Amino acid sequence: MVPGISPLPTIMEYCKRAVYKHYRLFRWSLEHLPASERLHGVSRQLAWRAFERARREVPAYARFLEEQGFVDTSQPSLAARFARIPATDKQNYVQAFSTTDRCTGGKLPRSDVMVDESSGSTGIPYNWVRSKAEVEYTRHAASYMHRYSFGASPLFVINAFSMGAWATGVTVGAALSPNGIVKSTGPDVEKILSTMRFFGPGYRYLITGYPPFLKHLIDYADAQGFDWQGYQLVATVGGEGMSEHLRDHLLRRFEKVLSGYGASDLEVGIAVESDLTIAIRKLMLARPEVRQALLGDEHRLPMLFQYNPFDHYIETNADSELIITITRPLLSPRIRYNIHDEGGTLTFDEMCSRLRQAGVDLSVMLKAETMRLPFLYIFGRRDSTISYMGANIYPEDVEAGLLAHETYARKVGAFCLELVEAGEKTGEVRPCIHVEVVSGEPSEELATALQKLVREKLCEVNADFRQSTQEDQSATDLHIRLHRTGEGPFAQNNGRIKRRYILNTTKQTAASLQQEKEQA
Repeated sequence: MVPGISPLPTIMEYCKRAVYKHYRLFRWSLEHLPASERLHGVSRQLAWRAFERARREVPAYARFLEEQGFVDTSQPSLAARFARIPATDKQNYVQAFSTTDRCTGGKLPRSDVMVDESSGSTGIPYNWVRSKAEVEYTRHAASYMHRYSFGASPLFVINAFSMGAWATGVTVGAALSPNGIVKSTGPDVEKILSTMRFFGPGYRYLITGYPPFLKHLIDYADAQGFDWQGYQLVATVGGEGMSEHLRDHLLRRFEKVLSGYGASDLEVGIAVESDLTIAIRKLMLARPEVRQALLGDEHRLPMLFQYNPFDHYIETNADSELIITITRPLLSPRIRYNIHDEGGTLTFDEMCSRLRQAGVDLSVMLKAETMRLPFLYIFGRRDSTISYMGANIYPEDVEAGLLAHETYARKVGAFCLELVEAGEKTGEVRPCIHVEVVSGEPSEELATALQKLVREKLCEVNADFRQSTQEDQSATDLHIRLHRTGEGPFAQNNGRIKRRYILNTTKQTAASLQQEKEQA
């Protein structure tokens, strides 16, 4: 037996199989798991077993470890031993080895395999292979979690995630069929509304999709005069984060909006929002001392989820990037995989303790059905910012500003950020926020109003930006460039699975900025 490894992981693997065969066991396990560090220790042991399987059975992984010079030397703890294993990512592992070599046994089976594709939001779409067993496990977990989150009554599911080879669209439609009626429309507004008109308000609808699409759906429906009377709607969103301002906008029509965290690189459904995580996130937004207690000096508001430590062992590296190991046997194992998302974890007990430091008694917020799972907070990709005057400007904060006032929120569609040259000869740059206008026409009045809202929001939530404005008033010079629907940087959005929030920083002269302002 490997030092530091107990028989407990084997027992837990058998228990997991039983849990996912019976919903009542699944529900009980969520609400009665030990909330302490011991749970994290079991997760680590499961991860070590997954590592040993991959090193023994996956040719690419064995070669990767050899090329990285990995030697498993004696360490004082299993945590230290595991942390020494070199991390994998797309560049050093996925691109470096063939799909076949990354499979267990060095073979891609000719049957019982599903292939899905990532969106290509980073530039290159990738193909990911999954065995029938792991796909069924993921679907089962997603079905149970939706039942837990939205209740046992049947749902009419309208799956508005992109259809085709994309992991989310394929998985969600199949996973939710046990939960009620499913129609996979893809992100087609007219088809969704016609479906709801056809079947009427006698159902409880669950609409799934990307957060910006659901905003587009309800804004478009309102503009078309859709009669919402009598309709019961809940929503599951994923693929990207969202601000609480966007959630509030969606809650005009939906009873509940929950987000999930996953990635094609890893799997759908790594973590989920709950009523508790949303309540804590809103506390962080409203009370700086709560955010300070949970995150230290970090001013950003992360997405907050809960995750199953028996399926995923999650660490962070020196750059606060998440390192994730899927602990179950996979066709193509993911061991210490770095997706380059920035964030961290807290055990349930740690969350309770830190909230108490801020004067918040978590027990008051708990319901009988509260999941006692560890927490995962996500800021997003480390490169999803633009830097200006010593401050990083994040899309989530910009979104919060754009949607801060309902009058303007209905007019705004997609947006993206860019640094542009402010003078023809000085070389000075300024942040530029491109905004798609989906209701009415672009105007200087609208641009000025949005500029004010974004500037106020950045000063409120971004300490570095606020400091910059105090030291140099020109730091408040944010350019707002308005575009008609589907024009400018949004011309390709209809063919894009996920929105792009950061444009390549290109130099642009003050003259061209003035020209576009006059055109608007």
